[in-house]
Amino acid sequence: MSLKNAYLEAAAQAVALLDAPEVAASWEKPSALAQWTVGGPAGHLAYRIFSVGPALEGPGSEQDPISVCEHYARAVWIDAPLDGEIGSGIRAKGEGISSEGEGEGVRRMVERVRAALDQQRTGLEEVPGDWVVVFMPQTGWVLSLDDFLVTRMVELAVHMDDLAVSVGLGAPELPGSALDPVIALLTGLAVRRHGQAAVLRALTRAERAPAVINVF
Repeated sequence: MSLKNAYLEAAAQAVALLDAPEVAASWEKPSALAQWTVGGPAGHLAYRIFSVGPALEGPGSEQDPISVCEHYARAVWIDAPLDGEIGSGIRAKGEGISSEGEGEGVRRMVERVRAALDQQRTGLEEVPGDWVVVFMPQTGWVLSLDDFLVTRMVELAVHMDDLAVSVGLGAPELPGSALDPVIALLTGLAVRRHGQAAVLRALTRAERAPAVINVF
């Protein structure tokens, strides 16, 4: 299965989770994430899907794409303090989207996300395989479409778990077509951050494993 289809399957799982009655019922309650209401990670999750449309519609670039690992190495939001400018901005973005979903607006937000995903099914089908996309205008660098979609699947996986835990649901299990590239990327980032030995020990030797192997 192509990464395009893998992303679409993962995104459909995210839409189903956003549409769960437990999410709407807990919208304004505290979430599992410090300083976020449940609506916050819901809005943040929705934005992962919303972000794909503008990327597909944006202009191409003559720049060579960087690798997905280099993309994360350059990312300024990794390890940013919760109360810092970057962390506060991310939280405000999610909460801003969630504010559209208060009360009866939850249904409207879910419908917007579902409509965006429906448009992407057609849009991704029409995009040529060698197309590249500027991931974020403010970064100025370029990712291949496949790498961009892997970053979206990583975000969907992480934030579906955040949202599910926040409302007492089990985290959706990604289809293998999405799980494999997500695990491969996270493993590669863990090796880059902690070294090969630390990751191998974490997977095979509990007695020698480091206490924590984190990526973000």
